[in-house]
Amino acid sequence: MAVVRDLRVLLRFQGFRRLLAVRLLSQGADGVYQVALAAYVVFSPEKQASAGAIASAMAVLLLPYSLVGPFAGVLLDRWRRRQVLLYGSLLRAGLASGTALLMLGNAPDGLFYVSALCVTAVNRFVLAGLSAALPRVVDAERLVVANSLSPTAGTLAATAGGGLAFVVRIVGADSDAAVVLLGAALYLCAGLASLRMTRELLGPDRALARPQLTAAVTGAARDLVAAVRHLAAPPRREAAWALAAMSLMRFCYGALLVLLLMLCRYALTSDPDEGLALLGLALGVSGAGFFTAAVVTPWAAGRLGPGRWIAVCAGTAAVLEPALGLPFATVPLLIAAFLLGLTTQGAKIATDTVVQAAVEDGFRGRIFSVYDVLFNIAFVGAAGVAALMLPPDGRSVPLVITVAVIYAAVAGAMTRFERS
Repeated sequence: MAVVRDLRVLLRFQGFRRLLAVRLLSQGADGVYQVALAAYVVFSPEKQASAGAIASAMAVLLLPYSLVGPFAGVLLDRWRRRQVLLYGSLLRAGLASGTALLMLGNAPDGLFYVSALCVTAVNRFVLAGLSAALPRVVDAERLVVANSLSPTAGTLAATAGGGLAFVVRIVGADSDAAVVLLGAALYLCAGLASLRMTRELLGPDRALARPQLTAAVTGAARDLVAAVRHLAAPPRREAAWALAAMSLMRFCYGALLVLLLMLCRYALTSDPDEGLALLGLALGVSGAGFFTAAVVTPWAAGRLGPGRWIAVCAGTAAVLEPALGLPFATVPLLIAAFLLGLTTQGAKIATDTVVQAAVEDGFRGRIFSVYDVLFNIAFVGAAGVAALMLPPDGRSVPLVITVAVIYAAVAGAMTRFERS
């Protein structure tokens, strides 16, 4: 099997093995933490969550980071990335433990959201650092394959973490706090795993490392303008188009996720526990789609080119998403979850590859932080649109059609760009 052979080749690189271990532990913890948040906010029997409440929660968690994300990217290009992974993981472990205490103490929702916001903000730091560091541990020839396997393995780890969270929640007498503490333990393990790499391994180059903090923050605007100009230059125009396309696909994903949450909570079953189990099954099926994307994308992107593969993924979603989503039935929705997992992850692998190949090492941290900010804004915007369009039970034909039109527009735009 080609994916197994590729993985064996990559695992010969010691730096890649160790970076992958940090990713798996970190994103596994993310999966655990996110399931705990979903269970606490959406599926608690005493809470009657609406689409508006879900959108508000997403805005609280993601929009504040969108304001500081670019400045985080400037620092990411100056701080040792190994240190970012280490201290970021340790900080998340402490913050997640605090979240568990707030759950146990029935603290006001405001304090709970602040704690979750802090974990999410640090998490974006770590994920951007993992992406920016990948070209430092594999050679250019194998970068496409590494971009296919590494983020996808992380997504599968997050899915596995979510599944583990369901098990712990059942064994722990429906204790969301116990699930969060498990996530904190995994964050701690990720921090310890990062110590197996040297400080210098993940870059950035020494010339850009460790300026005075005040100077780094003061020069953030100038550096970000330089990064945007770097991305907008003709040799990197495909990367800009890929980022725009992936942001729109992220918008579609966010809208469909809110729709799925509402269907699982109210339409497909009346039992909150059954609804949470159905959501877990849908996310697991989507994870299988992510794995399939890791197998298919290196071959498809190699034959078509990354840009055309993004167009194919978006076009496939445009056709199949309404066909499978409009019945609002369990089995078609599970099939849609698999296919959307495949197309979304396939497009993301191609986008990561285009950006990493086109962007110089000294700019990667900033570009990937901007990448995350675009993702967050698209995701929150999608949640807001979904909140306006979704009825109480989540069955919205206009939302499904709107998402299909956006997918089709992405496919058409990327096709025209590649032809030109």
